[in-house]
Amino acid sequence: MLVRLKELRKEYGVSQQRLADAVYVTQTSINKYENHNIEPEIAILIRIADFFNTSVDYLIGHTDVRRRIEPTEVFQLNADEAAMVTRYRCLHEDEKQCINLTIETFMRKN
Repeated sequence: MLVRLKELRKEYGVSQQRLADAVYVTQTSINKYENHNIEPEIAILIRIADFFNTSVDYLIGHTDVRRRIEPTEVFQLNADEAAMVTRYRCLHEDEKQCINLTIETFMRKN
């Protein structure tokens, strides 16, 4: 079920027709997705998630994490490192750039 579709569409100011055109379905289909009359195929679900720059899990209400899931590498982190990564992920892009520049400055000193 697309529990957040209508909410996202309204937030972005996108009509059902505009979304339908963007994800290659009919306006009637979007209406049915929003009213839980039918569920989209996975390919359509992915296109909707891409359109709103979010994850399928967020669209269907499986997570409250709104950002797109990014590829990650496996690291063995201690509690302090894990907390730092979690806090970093909550920052805005310009704040992340400041942190990255600070780290680069310290790395040059060594």
